[in-house]
Amino acid sequence: MAAKILKRAYFNRPTLQVARSLLGKYLVRKNGRAVRAGRIVEVEAYIGMEDRACHASKGHTARTDVMFGPAGVAYVYLIYGMYHCFNIVTERDGHPSAVLVRAVEDVETRALIDGPGRICRFLDIDRTLNRLDLTAGEALWVEDRGGRVARSAVMTGRRIGVDYAGVWANKPWRFRLKDL
Repeated sequence: MAAKILKRAYFNRPTLQVARSLLGKYLVRKNGRAVRAGRIVEVEAYIGMEDRACHASKGHTARTDVMFGPAGVAYVYLIYGMYHCFNIVTERDGHPSAVLVRAVEDVETRALIDGPGRICRFLDIDRTLNRLDLTAGEALWVEDRGGRVARSAVMTGRRIGVDYAGVWANKPWRFRLKDL
């Protein structure tokens, strides 16, 4: 199967379905003539204003506005004043949800790039790509290269770094390939 760029309909589904199904897909960055890719191996889901770990739980702000828009768009923000984090907006307009990409495997070296900040450095992702339409296949997109991931190959767990979110911190909304 030839690689195909994922369309908006793919992302315009329930966030947990999108998150799980992103495992094994490829995050591709074109910067000038250089093209770099990583196979997605870990993600976390953030679902709506009621999810206290989701940025949208604080309301519709300038920062979170992108999450209230169409699915298949990049949500890139800066954390700790120094690390960028890359998310993909999911679900319907007006329902602020996204999937954070936590780890990828470099397709050239098969090295694990673990951590949202490291991924953004590896793929040269910063806030200039915030709101980018990932379905257009321009500077950044997600590809399906035909590989399938069996349910038995996926582990779930609580999200990382969201202890402040109370019971929402314990939601098993982190998905990772087991053999890493």
